[in-house]
Amino acid sequence: MSEIIAAATLIAKGYRVLARRCRTPYGEIDLIATRGRKIIFVEVKRRATFPEAEAALSARQGGRIARAAEHWTQHNPRFRDFDVSIDALLIAPGGLPRHLPGALNVALPLRR
Repeated sequence: MSEIIAAATLIAKGYRVLARRCRTPYGEIDLIATRGRKIIFVEVKRRATFPEAEAALSARQGGRIARAAEHWTQHNPRFRDFDVSIDALLIAPGGLPRHLPGALNVALPLRR
């Protein structure tokens, strides 16, 4: 359910969702979306509060998602020249979802 809420949030911001719960050998990517020449790989975190959701993000996750994103782009060459960001989308009861662009960007450059 969290991915559906997150996808609706991104669609409202003008993104086109390409994949949801995408499995790769490096792990799952919750959402993959594009807007213009930008592609985002999104980790969705749902917790009781927004600070708890944000605290659940880690650099290790960012690295895992970066490797999964690299694998995905290698198998989807149409998107290789897009600007890439590893984002987070936080969900907590009683508030609107929060999109954090670049929240999990790491120093692992994606091969082009």
